[in-house]
Amino acid sequence: MSTASTRIRRTAGVLGTCLALAAVTSACGLGAGASGGEGGDDEIVIGISLPLTGDYSEPGKGVQAGYEAWADWTNDNGGLLGKQVRLEILDDQSNADRVASDYEQLINSEQVDLVFGPFSTRLVVPAAQVAQDYGFLFVEPAGAAEEVFTQGFDNLFYAAPAVADDHYNLLAEHILAMPEDERPRTAAFAAMDDPFAQGTAYGLRDKLEEAGVEIVVDEVYPPNTTDFSSIAAQIADSDADMVVGGTQYQDAVNMIVALQQLDYQPDLAAFSTAPTNPEFAEAIGGATEGIIAPTGYTPEAPYPSNEEFVDYYTEATGEAPGEDQANAWTTGQVTAAAVEAVGCADPDPECQGQLIDWLRENEVDTVVGPLTWDAEGRPESAHLIQQYVDGEIRIVLPEQSAEADFVMPKPAW
Repeated sequence: MSTASTRIRRTAGVLGTCLALAAVTSACGLGAGASGGEGGDDEIVIGISLPLTGDYSEPGKGVQAGYEAWADWTNDNGGLLGKQVRLEILDDQSNADRVASDYEQLINSEQVDLVFGPFSTRLVVPAAQVAQDYGFLFVEPAGAAEEVFTQGFDNLFYAAPAVADDHYNLLAEHILAMPEDERPRTAAFAAMDDPFAQGTAYGLRDKLEEAGVEIVVDEVYPPNTTDFSSIAAQIADSDADMVVGGTQYQDAVNMIVALQQLDYQPDLAAFSTAPTNPEFAEAIGGATEGIIAPTGYTPEAPYPSNEEFVDYYTEATGEAPGEDQANAWTTGQVTAAAVEAVGCADPDPECQGQLIDWLRENEVDTVVGPLTWDAEGRPESAHLIQQYVDGEIRIVLPEQSAEADFVMPKPAW
């Protein structure tokens, strides 16, 4: 998609059409008014840096699609404060140094009115620091690791139900509530060297280990790992009752394929992020049955704005939204709620401070449910647990929200 210097620019009403032609703005009918970051009196410009290439490009593009859909919907419904919204999106190439310089550019050179966060804890932390240095509100869709919330940021809000360490809380509770002779006795963990991926896996690991489950494999691998044969062999040789991957997308796919090739058949298998991706089932050869994943979102969620979001996004793109798109849309909802309540959207420190203060004190209804935050920006809710049942990924925990029964042991893959 983008090169190091390419900018992806968005204007209302062109969702999806211009993505492949982003570097050639004339092909999408974007005139000179779409090329500068500084908004006129009739528009609000929002600056964003996303990993559109590199290690996090797959979920990064999902977040981009959610942001673009939110902007189009907002403009179709009167804009913000009666002004049209325009997104100014840069490609940080999944690089932490580049993401910081991108936000410096967006705030200083492009003179955007607001900023939204990138994808991945590794990118959120440096981006949030730039936003804090300039006094900007920073709502972000994908920085869930605990280290995000221990940096002293007072401008940050995570637009999802729960932080990484708590993503598997409901699964841990369910496992530990089983009769002792039925619960898994051994578990194998493999996590990407990434704060989010490790946070999701280790939150579950620590709860199970404390309750007496033996951890027989505990491996960490670099983000660029593609060959999982040795890790898969360790897991298969351990014959662990359950396997947990602290994963993003491609690493989960590669790990599962390697485990399939060794005919390792666990009673439970859980992987973060990847199973909720639309391409996941095909990527692992369709053998999804019984695979578990935490999620902060489902298109079937009964929240008031979710049905409208799903209908709009599906009509615009031809497919239902996933978690990345929903968290991006939620970022827009949260920011918009503060903007409309306070009555301003500009880089002036007084305006930005009022937006931050308002979110500290108020609840916002979103497509992932009502959100409030603690003083460090942690959301105060819980993730759902999904599992592939009869070929479809369905909510299985908590029981009061379940669309299908929890399956254990997992069918063979």
